Amino acid sequence: MTNGLLKQAIHVLRQETFSRRTQMLSRWFKWLAPGLLVKRWLLLSATGVLLATVGFAIWMKLTPVFYTTQLLGEILQTITDIVPSYVSGPLVMVSGLLLVWWGHSRTLGSITEVLMPEGDQDLVDVLLAHRRLNRGPRIVVVGGGTGLSTLLRGLKDYSANITAIVTVADDGGSSGRLRREIGVLPPGDIRNCLAALADEEKLMTELFQYRFRAGDGLMGHSFGNLFLTAMSEITGDLEQAIAASSKVLAVRGQVLPATLSNVSLWAELADGRRIEGESSITEARGTIVRIGCTPANPPALPKAVKAIQDADFIIIGPGSLYTSIIPNLLVPEITEAIAASKAPRIYVCNIMTQEGETQGYSVGDHIRAIDRACGKRLFEAVLIQKQTPSAKALIRYAQESSNPVPLDRDVVARLGRRVILANVMEEDEHTGLIRHNPVALSRVLFRWFTRVQGL
Repeated sequence: MTNGLLKQAIHVLRQETFSRRTQMLSRWFKWLAPGLLVKRWLLLSATGVLLATVGFAIWMKLTPVFYTTQLLGEILQTITDIVPSYVSGPLVMVSGLLLVWWGHSRTLGSITEVLMPEGDQDLVDVLLAHRRLNRGPRIVVVGGGTGLSTLLRGLKDYSANITAIVTVADDGGSSGRLRREIGVLPPGDIRNCLAALADEEKLMTELFQYRFRAGDGLMGHSFGNLFLTAMSEITGDLEQAIAASSKVLAVRGQVLPATLSNVSLWAELADGRRIEGESSITEARGTIVRIGCTPANPPALPKAVKAIQDADFIIIGPGSLYTSIIPNLLVPEITEAIAASKAPRIYVCNIMTQEGETQGYSVGDHIRAIDRACGKRLFEAVLIQKQTPSAKALIRYAQESSNPVPLDRDVVARLGRRVILANVMEEDEHTGLIRHNPVALSRVLFRWFTRVQGL
């Protein structure tokens, strides 16, 4: 029995040793992968040392070279007299290679200890991921609310060249209070997008999303909103505040407001009412027949227009149709830039209807609303959730007058859009809450993008 346990322990130990050696070899082979921009600089440094040595020798009229060569010749002759060349040659060569390997590993180890003190990832893996993401396509995502931030969490694993264009029409909650009391543009949706694009800065992200639960004047505010508001006051505008916050959070890509104008939404309902304010539109619980903003035709942020013009891939949504997506499209320059783009453009339709905005809406109704609001055809395909939510989720949402968005395929076809059906939903088993799954959604979008690019 004891011998059996001993043999098993030895076998496990051998397996662990083999596994560690395999992992070490794998790491070293990764360093040989092209595109890291490490090997070429090490070779350049070695060449520099060689040139400096030769230059010094020339300066000294080759005297050091002569004596050094003579000395090396005598040493080599002595060694080969004692140890045959077929033994001493390989030994010296292996010794040299071991010294190179030792110096290289210690150098990279020292760099890793400084840059990654927690040691949760290998430096080579970080470099490979960094190069891959930087070579990713230039993606522009237009929207707002939780839908946009959910999508961004998945997209940042495919590219670091992401631009999120976000609405600044929010006037509810913490953002609305700051807008009314201080006069700044609402930072809420921007804060969510910055947190979603943060590069694994877990503590800073949690801090940015922290919401005060007590304190006169502080209760209900998020730290990120207050931070962005303070940065706006210091830097002079929201654009500079976002840029500074992006550095703090190590954001992959950039977040841009659609406009720096103090935009306020209004909507005309089927019953004749005219509702002012983004939050009031949803609360009115009416059927929206027309939507606009004050001031009309606000100027776009130039960087947002440039990002659309340079984009390889444009995604509209997901998010609340009338209060998150369409407000961006009420900026004429944004709409014109999207319509003129030759990049693949797709709309991610919501999974469920929303009371006060899209109750009773089909997929075709969503598309018509966007076309009507901007007067142009902005996308050629629409992504729709394929599988129906569970009975528990349907009951939960029915209590809020919300139902799955039905696909009227014939209407969508008449509107000239291609249908992409996929399972991109995640459902909370306990609450029945439905959201887009960021990983599944991004995977399907990139699969479609790759196929379109290939065609």
